[in-house]
Amino acid sequence: MEEQSIVILDFGSQYTQLIARRIRELKVFSVVLPCTAPLDEIKGYRPVGIILSGGPSSVYDHDAPPADDRVLALGLPVLGICYGLHFITHKLGGKVRPGPKREYGHAEINVKGQSRLFEGLPPSLNVWMSHGDEALELPTGFTVMARSSNALAAMENESQKIWAVQFHPEVHHTKRGVDLLRNFVVNICGARGDWTPQHFIDETIRQVRQTVGEQGRVICALSGGVDSAVAATLVDKAIGRRLISVFVNNGVLRKNEFQKVQQNLRDRLGLNVVAVDATDRFLNKLAGVIDPEKKRKIIGNEFIEVFDQEAHRLKQQIGKVDWLVQGTLYPDIIESRSVRGPSQTIKSHHNVGGLPDKMKLKLIEPLKDLFKDEVRRIGREMGMPEEILQRQPFPGPGLAVRILGEVTPERVALLQEADEIVVNEIRRAGLYTQIWQSFAVLLPVMSVGVMGDQRTYAYTCAIRAVHSEDGMTADWVPLPYDVLKAISTRIVNEVRGINRVVYDITSKPPGTIEWE
Repeated sequence: MEEQSIVILDFGSQYTQLIARRIRELKVFSVVLPCTAPLDEIKGYRPVGIILSGGPSSVYDHDAPPADDRVLALGLPVLGICYGLHFITHKLGGKVRPGPKREYGHAEINVKGQSRLFEGLPPSLNVWMSHGDEALELPTGFTVMARSSNALAAMENESQKIWAVQFHPEVHHTKRGVDLLRNFVVNICGARGDWTPQHFIDETIRQVRQTVGEQGRVICALSGGVDSAVAATLVDKAIGRRLISVFVNNGVLRKNEFQKVQQNLRDRLGLNVVAVDATDRFLNKLAGVIDPEKKRKIIGNEFIEVFDQEAHRLKQQIGKVDWLVQGTLYPDIIESRSVRGPSQTIKSHHNVGGLPDKMKLKLIEPLKDLFKDEVRRIGREMGMPEEILQRQPFPGPGLAVRILGEVTPERVALLQEADEIVVNEIRRAGLYTQIWQSFAVLLPVMSVGVMGDQRTYAYTCAIRAVHSEDGMTADWVPLPYDVLKAISTRIVNEVRGINRVVYDITSKPPGTIEWE
């Protein structure tokens, strides 16, 4: 059966990923491409429909994000959202100008006449607006389908298969927005809604087997986190023992994590794992380093060297290795592509910290089309343990960015003990899977305390717990007082070297989730 997709062209909206998520929740595969994507790339996804996202620009600006307007003439259904409506209007001969009144937030719209896009929806809808421009003159052949008290809210040209809305149906503030998207994706585009976890697993296994061939060998850099574990499990199902997973102990893992991860990956997942303990090597390189960026670079570069050496050792044992498995996720791909070109890319597409060209390994990225929650669903479908799938995110540089100041073996040991207490108490309270991240931070602050009538002079430990959907923004969690009390009491009593515990109540922005 032929694959189907909805292609979303991104004009820079903060909501673009939400559009993709809403469509995938309808069990239809969706892909976000920059608005500058070539027509052949768009066609390569075999779309049954195209969505044009919102964006912060005005179509009449000299530097408005460009797009190939031939997408409007492919004969496929097109849905424009906010800026997408303006783009359609502008390209097809209408006029867009600054509106007499901007609309931000909730608005009431009234639907006029019959439209397949609004089928089954009430004539009056509460929607979410976010625009300053307005389509003042519609292109020839278009009809106004909805209005707010201030401006045009929806238009369509049924014969050209083009629909457009001024509001954002993808955000939860728009009541019945998902129903509108379902009307477009399922009823208008005819998408089947058969994109399921099992469908993804079967198709990925087929593609990996086809890519690697019957003799090819593959290595995977395991972090012990969800993404790399699911990626390795998928490839293992495709080629079995021809996949060798390498897990490196960089000396700044959590308490007993080197042993726990190996046990999970080998015993519970059955993966072919090679473990490398490079603790001394990493900590020697970090000695005396205080600057956070230098820490990150040292750990990244050292990992590359260790991984490179291990890859060469494996090649001498088993022969040529051609492929590298990487747990890249969809947000990484999206953020590495700019709507205006490379100069405004959000971040470079990571490659396990940047593997050197001399390794000459070709990439296999089985999760590159998935969001984090989808990765967990795929893992669940493959029968992976919840203990692995529900792990909170852990930074690549590990505890090194949670130890402010110099990273020493003694400080690592202190933080490992404190962090273990935090995780245990959060789990005991039944909060672990409800919180995006919860952890301890060791501060380079010494303070006076008193224990057993004796003076102490020891470190301060900060506790951090945040709610987030994707790590881009975060709110601090108001942990129950009894949980905070248990954490504080245990740390000062059980961790010699820490005599004070504080709680971080900073959101992101203005702070970041990690302290460094």
